[in-house]
Amino acid sequence: MTTTSTHEDPAVGDGPATGGRVPFFPPDLFHEDRDALLRLLYEIGTGADQKFILGDRTRRFEDALRDRLGAADVVACSSGTSALHLILTALGIGPGDEVVVPALGCAPLAAAVLHTGAVPVFGDVDPRTLTLDPEDARARITPRTKALMPAHMFSVMADMPRFAALAAAEGLRLVEDSAVAQGAVLDGTPAGLWGDAGLYSFVQVKSFGMPGEGGAVVTRDEETGRRVRMLRNHGQDGVHRGLHHVIGVNSRFDEIQAAFQLHRLPGLDARLERRARIAAHYTERLAGLPGLTTPPPGTDGRCYYVYTLLADDRDALRDHLDAEGVDTHVYYPATLPDQAAFAPVAAASSVRTGADPAGPDWPHARDAARRQLSLPVHHRLTDAQVEHVADTVRAHALRTRA
Repeated sequence: MTTTSTHEDPAVGDGPATGGRVPFFPPDLFHEDRDALLRLLYEIGTGADQKFILGDRTRRFEDALRDRLGAADVVACSSGTSALHLILTALGIGPGDEVVVPALGCAPLAAAVLHTGAVPVFGDVDPRTLTLDPEDARARITPRTKALMPAHMFSVMADMPRFAALAAAEGLRLVEDSAVAQGAVLDGTPAGLWGDAGLYSFVQVKSFGMPGEGGAVVTRDEETGRRVRMLRNHGQDGVHRGLHHVIGVNSRFDEIQAAFQLHRLPGLDARLERRARIAAHYTERLAGLPGLTTPPPGTDGRCYYVYTLLADDRDALRDHLDAEGVDTHVYYPATLPDQAAFAPVAAASSVRTGADPAGPDWPHARDAARRQLSLPVHHRLTDAQVEHVADTVRAHALRTRA
């Protein structure tokens, strides 16, 4: 495997100083940007206008993302979780409504729906892509269903063409949880722009992460963007301060982070390309090994935020990698319906649909929760570290199946 550095980001392929371990999250992720961050902090902190939120830098950051995507609007907000809630609220989803969400994924998929007063209905995932299965989602639509909310998972985009067709056929809203997929493009359409609205998360570990919390709503619909923009700032329209048109929240974006993201945006494509090459190398080395399932290969609809295997002996593989100095991560050790926070909602939904919540209602999601393990794939990895990860996984798989 060869490393190619670029002028946009000299850190690509250089690798972190980690004392011999291969880190899952690089501790020096922003090392090359330290001087720029300190400069921006000083400029904004000593600026005459003392504007620390929703200022000109936030506007320029939103404009840069909008132009890059070809979106009608991009609205920066305080987190990806907040972005989900803002979208659902802007689309009028509330008490009495149901939203179909994947059973495997992060807590905000269900929590954001519940915060609107609506009810999440959990659908099973496709066993290969681990994203919401469109046919399973179709079976869970009822007269109360208001929206479908597929989520891109483990660097693989959901089947958005089928979800778009399903939403159109059923007269439903389509919310795209693209929090982990910034930079992914499927059939020529960027992640986030397949439905009524999508979102990105900028938390540190994401593909366009930053040193703090933040997110953005992206949409092709100007009216949805306008409503989200009001909702994120206590229902104000941004023109008449102190006049509140709707009940909103505080989900404003930080000027320092906006300036920092503008600084790092030119290097995003190079960092994503490095991640994609690492992922392709993993697949080349690991595909077909006994007891392992690698992610679907290719680049269409991909953004290698993580690289996730399914392993029959997940815990043993994780322990072996740890002993060999490789850090890994289990993202979702249990499905959302099996979490204490959401089990009552799942049980009520299963009773209504005639399913047994203790039975195989989400078999593929439960199987993935038991078997999934994510390997380091960040752009700071050296070629030697990538080879060590692949060699270690191969050695375990071949030894245990000998």
